[in-house]
Amino acid sequence: MNDPRAGLEALIGPKSVAIIGASDDPGRIGGRPLRYLIKWGYEGPFYPVNPNRETVQGVKAYKSVKDIGQPIDCALIAVPAKFVLDTLEDCAACGVKSAIVFSSGFAEVGDEGTSAQDELTAFSKRTGVRLLGPNCLGILNFHSRFFATFSSTGDQGYPDPGPLAIISQSGAYGTHLFAVCKGRGLGVSHVITTGNECDVTVAECIDWAAERDDIKVICAYAEGVKDGPALIRALEKARQNNKPVIFLKVGQSEEGAAAAASHTASLAGADEIYDAVFRQLGVYRAETTEDMLDAAYACTAGIFPKAGKVGLVTISGGVGVQMADHAVKLGLDVAPMPADAQKLLKEKLPFASALNPVDTTAQFFNDLSLVGVNFDIMLEKGGYDSAVAFFTLAACSPYVVEPLLKELDAIRRKFPDRLLILSLVGDQEMVDTYSRAGYLIFEDPCRAIGAIAAVTRIGEGFQRPPINLIPDLPSPVDMPARALSEWDSREILKAAGLPVVDAVLCRSADEAAEATAKFGCPVALKINGAAFAHKTEIGGVMLGLETPQDAAAAYGEIMARAGRAMADAEVEGVIVAPMIAGGVEAILGVQIDPVFGPAVMFGLGGVFVEVFKDVSFRLAPFDKTEALRMIEETKGAKLLKGVRGKPAADIDALADALVNLSVFAAANADNLASVDLNPFVVLEEGKGAVALDALVVPKA
Repeated sequence: MNDPRAGLEALIGPKSVAIIGASDDPGRIGGRPLRYLIKWGYEGPFYPVNPNRETVQGVKAYKSVKDIGQPIDCALIAVPAKFVLDTLEDCAACGVKSAIVFSSGFAEVGDEGTSAQDELTAFSKRTGVRLLGPNCLGILNFHSRFFATFSSTGDQGYPDPGPLAIISQSGAYGTHLFAVCKGRGLGVSHVITTGNECDVTVAECIDWAAERDDIKVICAYAEGVKDGPALIRALEKARQNNKPVIFLKVGQSEEGAAAAASHTASLAGADEIYDAVFRQLGVYRAETTEDMLDAAYACTAGIFPKAGKVGLVTISGGVGVQMADHAVKLGLDVAPMPADAQKLLKEKLPFASALNPVDTTAQFFNDLSLVGVNFDIMLEKGGYDSAVAFFTLAACSPYVVEPLLKELDAIRRKFPDRLLILSLVGDQEMVDTYSRAGYLIFEDPCRAIGAIAAVTRIGEGFQRPPINLIPDLPSPVDMPARALSEWDSREILKAAGLPVVDAVLCRSADEAAEATAKFGCPVALKINGAAFAHKTEIGGVMLGLETPQDAAAAYGEIMARAGRAMADAEVEGVIVAPMIAGGVEAILGVQIDPVFGPAVMFGLGGVFVEVFKDVSFRLAPFDKTEALRMIEETKGAKLLKGVRGKPAADIDALADALVNLSVFAAANADNLASVDLNPFVVLEEGKGAVALDALVVPKA
């Protein structure tokens, strides 16, 4: 059996290649890869296989892969789908280590194709031959000139290799992304398109790229992921190796998710869970191609700000406002400069507005030494993590370029950990002078701000400790193999460290009266039983009962309502609990995602969940630091901090509850379908938090 990683190396950087189904027509699927290997000077030997020809495109041809008689690292398969498996069996018999299956007609076309694709997966597992595809567009390796694709990309010229790797499920999009990079002058080292992923996946390719010294930035595109844990391991490896990952994951809408499934037959997890994964692992999630490549371009500078405090310099007050608005929209901090820094800047640049943005006006360029003075004060005393300068046409005057670069270079040497981006336009030769000097250049200042936001998100991710810092998980609970009542659920969660409201399970009106007298305050009564997940719909909840007599009467009424609504349902008593006044209502939950496993949800209750869907997710388990980040991500977090004279809520207790819920979810993931704590009331700071209702749903 071959070593999987060795097989992957043989696939991506093969020392020898067979082209099975090679065509003499250089425009056909079986002809283009051979033409590219010839045209671009692939470094190793390559062998066309075509039983009907002596030569193909002037190269000696072989009747079968078995006739080659030489070691083959990778076979390119360009035969109809019905012949693919037999062709691969021949490859395995000859010791071929890997294969790229261009052929379509597999899982993307329906059940029959899915069965055929399953056979390819079984073949790979049985033989150890690594397979890329089927239904893929192949690999471009610009270091070894391995141009293994039938895309027309190979007709656009051969670029010098660069620091960026493109890994894409979609072949057309992967090669499109490469073409756009090439047009922008952004160097690419590899393009890997995985197609239907019968064996090799986007996750495995990210893992491979995370270990490569010649790859500095990873751009990934996926429509769905089948192995969530593998993707998490790959993204975590990239983060630990300080390799930025920019990920374009499509299928956010229900319509988009359906299209993705029909395209690659991938299992798409809930989009919110992908967001959670990317946030936890410091991955920048791009929304568009432009967004992705702007972020990738910014990452090539190799500077990743540790925080989001950005300084803005402009020669136009209006553009400065535009930049500040966009920065705030993207979550960056555009705090004004400290008073002493403003005073000093005003002394040096009396014509400038010394807040942030710093509006220097065009007079800035009358004395270019002031550029250095300005940035020195901003970065030294203002403490900004990054800066964007809008210089537009003024920076591209032939009388300005050299002295301006001298000032900027001095600043960059003094502050090597600060990212400086220039927004300018002008003669291409002048713009290229700044690029060659190592500066990131954007025409649009707001795109420059977006790039800052992207690298800042990545930089903050690099600083985080490894995920899943929770020590050994507790043993799973003995989860009953049946539907659970609210009482069953609250007892299970209480044992797991979740705070639940004090309560008594009553079996008679007298017991309800006794419990009310014991609490000595207004109480709530709720029907209890596994069948009553939606108690309010049948009138199974009565609130604000102040006396034992009221509670006894309510007990009888609730039992009667339950009997009328669900005569056959088993009633397991009535829960009596004290009414909880004040606090902020939240909802905590667990769902077992089919791709990534247990995930915890947090949001504020009421309209925040029902209308605004203001929630955040995290994969379980996680620590308190991550829980606090999770809370902070919601818009409703402002209510927890206290607004309009209301006291702050006990965010610390809420975070503890989220951590405990995450540990419970991780420990019981195999036997759990979902958990809901709703409402979960966060009391005033220092007074804790408590679940008023809870439901645990075991796996079927």
